[in-house]
Amino acid sequence: GWSFEPFVVPAEIYAGWDAKARGAAAEAEWQERFAAYRVAYPDLAAEFERRMAGNLPEAWAPAVTAALAEAAAKAESIATRVASQRALNAFAPLLPELLGGSADLTGSNNTNWKGSRAITREDASGNYIHYGVREFGMAAIMNGLALHGGFIPYGGTFLIFSDYARNAIRMSALMRQRVVYVLTHDSIGLGEDGPTHQPVEQLASLRLIPGMSLWRPCDTVEAAVAWAAALERADGPTCLALSRQNLPFVTRDAQQLAAVRRGGYVLRDGQGSPEVILIATGSEVAVALAAAEQLAARGRQVRVVSMPSVDVFEAQDAAYREAVLPAAVTRRVVVEAGCSVGWYKYVGLHGKVIGLDRFGESAPAGALFKHFGFTAENVAAVVESLF
Repeated sequence: GWSFEPFVVPAEIYAGWDAKARGAAAEAEWQERFAAYRVAYPDLAAEFERRMAGNLPEAWAPAVTAALAEAAAKAESIATRVASQRALNAFAPLLPELLGGSADLTGSNNTNWKGSRAITREDASGNYIHYGVREFGMAAIMNGLALHGGFIPYGGTFLIFSDYARNAIRMSALMRQRVVYVLTHDSIGLGEDGPTHQPVEQLASLRLIPGMSLWRPCDTVEAAVAWAAALERADGPTCLALSRQNLPFVTRDAQQLAAVRRGGYVLRDGQGSPEVILIATGSEVAVALAAAEQLAARGRQVRVVSMPSVDVFEAQDAAYREAVLPAAVTRRVVVEAGCSVGWYKYVGLHGKVIGLDRFGESAPAGALFKHFGFTAENVAAVVESLF
């Protein structure tokens, strides 16, 4: 029974849907109440405005410095999923706006911290949501929380299960919302659960999403930096890819510690100009370092670059990127337990990528890394093949 021309909406229909006057009145009434609240409770009003604006507290920068110093001093060799929890315990007390959760994997994702309290049907005053086995629902809810304002939502699942949340994760990036995805069990290092649970293409596919930042830290220091970067990033989401297995702590000097924030940095260098550059992420950084030691014993000048965040490294100025990866050094090898696609831009025609372009197997982590060539001996052999 619609008798009007296309794109013509009658005035009475417009009037029925026009909420401008009611909205203006409601806003004016709210502003009047908030003005009174600001007078009565100035500190609480300022805190509310800080959270709604998405600003971090004044104590944030010193807290990050202290957390990094503590991580460096403790030098713990632990799984980066545990290192992530350490970072949460350091940062979360400063951020009451943090609203965490997990898709039925809290005990594995380590997304709870000492101050976590579950939100329940009876009590909504907590700061942690048990989402159940519903990764998409979790990601969609986190998007809504971020869009509402006043919250920084984070949620965890296995990296492989990010596929279930893929379209909501993509929307986080499209809408440029500060949402943190804690994605653990980041490689074949999860072991006996087998290829159904072992992520292969997920790191590459998440890096492909425009506006998505992804960090794959190699130890406690890089994990703390990754969390700090994710919480400071107000214009987009971040994925933290974290290991199930323990990873060795890597010592750094002050310059290297500061450089972690740049996404990629020189972790070890030879005595002279590098003949070859090894680039690695996450659990494979330790493999690259061990290979460099073997090669150094043979007289090779090897540079090891840790690149926990490709997108952050890409955002650095050309001079810094050239200083880390000098164009003159064409012998390059990337080591990452995932699809090799994407890494060839760094190794070019003369380099190699030691990756995983097939599905994994079911076996203990150590056996799998050896089987697929993620060992110091194999990396050293691949490097020697370039000479």
